[in-house]
Amino acid sequence: MAYTTPHEWDSHYANGKTFRPLGDAERRLLAEHAPAPDQGLALDVGCGLGELARHLADTGYTVDAIDFAPAALTHAPTTPAVTYLVHDIERDGTDGLPHPAYDLITIRLAWAFIRDRTRVMNRLRERLRPDGTLVVITPTTTNVPDDRRDIALDEDELGLLCEGWRFAERHDADGLAFIVLRGPAPGHVTCTGKNEPSAHALTGAGVVVTDTAGRILLGWSRRRGVWELPGGKNDADEDFLTTAVRELREETGLTADPGSARLLALLMDSTHGIPRMTAAVRITSYSGEPAVTEPHLTSRWEWHEVTDLPHLDQPLFTPSAHVIDTVWPGLLTGLPPVHRYPITPATISEAAQEAGEAAELRQTMADRLIEEGDMDAGSMIEAAIRHVPRHRFLPDVPLADAYDAKKAPVTRQPPDGKTTSSVSAPWLQAVMLRDAALQPGDTVIEIGSGGYNAALLKELAGPHGTVITIDIDPYVTDRARRFLDDTGYDQVRVHLGDGEQAPANLAAPGSVDAVVVTVEARDVPPAWINCLTEGGRLVVPLRIHGYTWSIAFTKRDGLLIADRFEVCGFVPLQGPGHRPDHTVELRGGEITVRFADGTPTDTSRLEAAFDMPRTERWTGVTIPGQVPFDKLMLWLVTHLDTGFARLSVDKALDTGVLQPPKGSDAATLVRGDSLAHLLHRKISDDSDGLWEFGVHAYGPQADDLADVMAGLVTAWDHTARDSTPTLTIHTARAHYPVESNQRVIRKPHADLVFAWESSGPATADAAGCQPVGESVS
Repeated sequence: MAYTTPHEWDSHYANGKTFRPLGDAERRLLAEHAPAPDQGLALDVGCGLGELARHLADTGYTVDAIDFAPAALTHAPTTPAVTYLVHDIERDGTDGLPHPAYDLITIRLAWAFIRDRTRVMNRLRERLRPDGTLVVITPTTTNVPDDRRDIALDEDELGLLCEGWRFAERHDADGLAFIVLRGPAPGHVTCTGKNEPSAHALTGAGVVVTDTAGRILLGWSRRRGVWELPGGKNDADEDFLTTAVRELREETGLTADPGSARLLALLMDSTHGIPRMTAAVRITSYSGEPAVTEPHLTSRWEWHEVTDLPHLDQPLFTPSAHVIDTVWPGLLTGLPPVHRYPITPATISEAAQEAGEAAELRQTMADRLIEEGDMDAGSMIEAAIRHVPRHRFLPDVPLADAYDAKKAPVTRQPPDGKTTSSVSAPWLQAVMLRDAALQPGDTVIEIGSGGYNAALLKELAGPHGTVITIDIDPYVTDRARRFLDDTGYDQVRVHLGDGEQAPANLAAPGSVDAVVVTVEARDVPPAWINCLTEGGRLVVPLRIHGYTWSIAFTKRDGLLIADRFEVCGFVPLQGPGHRPDHTVELRGGEITVRFADGTPTDTSRLEAAFDMPRTERWTGVTIPGQVPFDKLMLWLVTHLDTGFARLSVDKALDTGVLQPPKGSDAATLVRGDSLAHLLHRKISDDSDGLWEFGVHAYGPQADDLADVMAGLVTAWDHTARDSTPTLTIHTARAHYPVESNQRVIRKPHADLVFAWESSGPATADAAGCQPVGESVS
């Protein structure tokens, strides 16, 4: 019976149904308690078919009769003294009523259907004249069957109805409660508790205190046999910060400045089936020296290097570990689960001096990016970089390094020493943001998290845009999530998953405006292409035969077409998408040959090649110092697909057999028992210098290989030196025509189709490249 929508009530009235008619007892009580004054105004709330409204009109009232069901008023007989109005008193309030105040307000058989009764009654009181009367006529639960409980009020509800009035009287109207209310008398709220609760939770604070050298204070617990932070349980009526200051003094003898105590987060886990809440508190100002003041609890206090904590030989108390992880996210790995509730970003403050220095460095960094052409003045990218606090995502990095435009600080380096996560250099982030061409309201997916770049993307996408950042490493996603929350970018979605596959599960096909990949990829998986809308952008550091370019693509008719290349270096993609180089070591590890794409050639006969006389070719092709030549590398990798490799020399083992290439490695052509590699020599003594490209070759085919590689360098100089190829991505093994000027590099997911045009004027893109491992400076 409990209708809840106008549609249900409309159906009720449209089907000819009605309700209990107005009874003689109700008429008598109305005449006794609410007679009409001269020119009296009445409001009938939930009037239904208007029977009560017409009765009030007959007794001398002018009546406004309201109901939220249009069908009720359509079927209600009209009378001159009654104005019918479709109005939902609960949803629309009282502002739209025809009159500002009434002598009588009636609510008959409708009060049980109002959900927010307190709020509605407060508004109706405001519309009652000083001597006015409010009458509620309602069924009671004692007089209706159990299955009709929803149309009636019980005694508690009737009691609440009468609260807040100087006069409240209840009468019986043939089984209905007839409530007369006069003289609104709003009370003053008081607070009270429920019955005495049973103890069911533990609450306390863990305190991070550091000395002037940045070392953290830990105590050895006699009871638990663990290292733990200062701290403990709250006293009754004590807040977490007061607890932290008190416990620090009682346990260690250190007297803290209460103003330096900051609540960073609330951490909830459980112990022995009991919920446990720990407040992570940071105290930065105190006096005294640590002392054992409670020897029955703690045997000693020691200052520990923060970097030593992951390698403690003794256990660390779990709540203390969670607090430490709040201050230095990701420092400790493999922690037990915890629910973390960061306190609002404003409470995670930094010293005014540090904040001012960071702001100044941020502006200087932005100025440099504009001066060097990495971003445009007045652009949304400039505004984002000037606004987002990069150092807050790099808390363990000196401010000067965090805001160095060319540095990419490492944020994750497992014990094997291989970097698995970093925050990209600002110049490259600015360039990739430019290439992504984001607009306010766009949806963008970032592959590879860190937090800072996602915050920049959110600034560009705006409050109505969507940013999803994905990483396969839970250390990285947890760190990104907390830093984004702490800096006010909680709307960024952080997803733990495989970057190659996750976009297919997080976004509908054709719904993403841009995919920005911030890890080195060796292929372009279908999920990245499929999620993009037509005209969408993919910016990806794509590794081709061992060299990496950040390439910007636009999706056109299901294909990706490149329009920008920027040589760069990134941490490689992890997970199934990671494909390591095929590496061959020669001469006891002195020489290393790496094949990054394609099928490695047979290198078993190369050892002997280095015992033969070296063939040398100098090409006459020169380049000034500080001028990049990454397009030569791109030319070589697209024209030497078979047998292309990179060669490096371990200088510690170098016996002089092979002249070490300048830089980390050299472009190399390997065929059977012979190889040839590129190198360069300085041929002028001025400050910038002029450098000439040459080739060294070894083995029975040395002359032929030297001619091939030198010929390609010369051909690049004559026809393609100042040009950039077009690159189109096709699905692997798709059917498409290949033109004579096109070169195809095949990867498991995608075919890379390059087309080189004749040389033209130098472009800004070419002049702006910064080669990695290939430099003549």
